[in-house]
Amino acid sequence: MNRPNILYIHSHDTGRYIQPYGHAVATPRLQQLAEDGVLFRQNFCVGPTCSPSRAALLTGCYPHENGMTGLAHRGWALINYRQHMAHALRTVGYRSALAGVQHIATDTSDKKAWQTIGYDEYLDGDACEQAELFLDKSPPRPFFLSVGFEQTHRPFPSADPQDDPRYCLPPAPLPDTPETRSDMARYKSSVRELDRKIGRVLSALDRNGMTAHTLVVATTDHGIPFPRMKCTLHDSGIGTLLILREPGLVDGGRIVDAMTSHLDLFPTLCERLDIAPPPWLRGASLLPLIRNETDTLHDALFFEVNFHAAYEPMRAVRTKRWKYIRRYGDRLSRPVPSNTDDGESKSLWAKHGWLDRSLPEEALFDLMLDPNEADNRVNDSACLTVLKDMRERLSQWMKNTNDPLLAGPIRPPDGAMVNNPNALSPREETEPAD
Repeated sequence: MNRPNILYIHSHDTGRYIQPYGHAVATPRLQQLAEDGVLFRQNFCVGPTCSPSRAALLTGCYPHENGMTGLAHRGWALINYRQHMAHALRTVGYRSALAGVQHIATDTSDKKAWQTIGYDEYLDGDACEQAELFLDKSPPRPFFLSVGFEQTHRPFPSADPQDDPRYCLPPAPLPDTPETRSDMARYKSSVRELDRKIGRVLSALDRNGMTAHTLVVATTDHGIPFPRMKCTLHDSGIGTLLILREPGLVDGGRIVDAMTSHLDLFPTLCERLDIAPPPWLRGASLLPLIRNETDTLHDALFFEVNFHAAYEPMRAVRTKRWKYIRRYGDRLSRPVPSNTDDGESKSLWAKHGWLDRSLPEEALFDLMLDPNEADNRVNDSACLTVLKDMRERLSQWMKNTNDPLLAGPIRPPDGAMVNNPNALSPREETEPAD
């Protein structure tokens, strides 16, 4: 079987706020990638924080199943690193290399860490430069190259002159103010840098004659680092860009509107590369959508938050029309501010009483009539049947996946670092778990 190289490009905190999704955020190289491949308009991560999202994508199962219920650099780890897709790829001859961010183990400069994950080689240094050098050396085929970029994680750079805050529109649901415009301008400049670096890596594929036999996967971990986005189960937190390109597999400029998940990438590679899918995979192959054999892959998707800076357990189920979110634990009624990254938009909201607002234990949103998820219908008698169905779906999923939250609060690993839920910033002093 002629198996393609795999170039896995992933960013920090970019959501879908890029040009191919219609936003006024200039990303010409990602736009070209979309026009040459297939763009998934309704793709979602399963855990909208850094390590849980990446771990789910790379293992094909939920964070509470693979053990990554918190952040790797704060003390969390996978239960079994052999679930990482690099091990499955090795069975059919792939050699794997890592450049840049990985975020599912401790410091990658520790040789034991990246070998434990499953990579054959760690490319130490700037992710973009090291990826270019790797490709310029004509590595043996087939290879799996993971290129992880720090962009668009905070702190953002100063705004580029092309991203004048006066002409920026903040993302919904944030108000249009000088503070939020400034924040968004600097985000756009971070995306501009991300796109430039991705372009350099794709150009290295081109000049080395590898484009025709390389499957490119471009995605991000979760939504953008603004209030009510990253680390929330609103679509603004779980919605992620996903672009696939492989000449001969898809016609250029394809758009898929079906709901898809990060969990679908591992099964997709298994089908494309003729690998027996491991028994723990939870997703489904994207190839039937790509081949126009179906227009629906999932009737429901499921999501979770456990630990980010602090503990804030939440679960959700989403169908095409409806979203149901359930909050758990002792702190139900107020935001957990340290789980929102610091920035101008957060400061503005905090100044105007955001931290004093109450949050519902349950929320039900009609995504067709209320795409910003502002009108909670959980107490609407007209929605009783829908509410019952969504509750049952979520409950059954938690049982089927042995969700530890069913037995009570989830404990962090011994020695893991967590913030007090009352802390205003993730930069405040953390406390080791007992």
